[in-house]
Amino acid sequence: MSQKKRILLVEDEEDIAALIKLQAELSGYKLHVEVDGINGLRAVEREKPDLVILDVMLPGENGLDVCRKIKSSPQLKNIPILMISAKGEELDVVLGLELGADDYVPKPFSPKVLFSRIKAILRRGKEPEATIQTVKFGEFTLEIDRYILRKQERSIPVTLSEFGILRRLVTNQGKVLTRNQLLDDINNDDAFIVDRNIDVHIASLRKKLGPTFDWIETVRGVGYRFRDEMALDK
Repeated sequence: MSQKKRILLVEDEEDIAALIKLQAELSGYKLHVEVDGINGLRAVEREKPDLVILDVMLPGENGLDVCRKIKSSPQLKNIPILMISAKGEELDVVLGLELGADDYVPKPFSPKVLFSRIKAILRRGKEPEATIQTVKFGEFTLEIDRYILRKQERSIPVTLSEFGILRRLVTNQGKVLTRNQLLDDINNDDAFIVDRNIDVHIASLRKKLGPTFDWIETVRGVGYRFRDEMALDK
């Protein structure tokens, strides 16, 4: 029997922590709770869990500071972080993602949705991203090294900017990416790309991918997520 994955939850609201702990047990995970940022960081250093669930607003040391310290440590930086935040903290979430957090879920949330995200993050950790050359999703194939998008056997024309955005989204399937993170991966010397133009490229990609399935999810106030079919809440 495989060993249970260990999750560290850093959350100071008792009712939320209790809800997450119950769902963790039902989902087959081992969960440890800390209620402030200082002890949360110490627990990460001590236990090196498989994943950290980190609230943004914490006593002692806030979640952004804890995230930054984890991701700047050579010993801890590969530990995935899922951030949770109250409504109105979108800017903090964006900063957290750009500091290296893997995903976020806004409060209030469904425990099942939370753990579907956790499952997707842990599954991604097993996949060596550097070796990915071809990615398939639905009827589509993205040939990374050849800059080609195909639907079955038909090639779909995309610009370099669109390809850069799609490549970043697809190879981080299920993960929220901010507009700045997507801008970093655009490789087109002939185009001047600014933040608001990301939305134009996304609209074009959605049209080219067709209406059958909405692959690119808008995460309001934060950015975009490429849908992971296997992680959708059923």
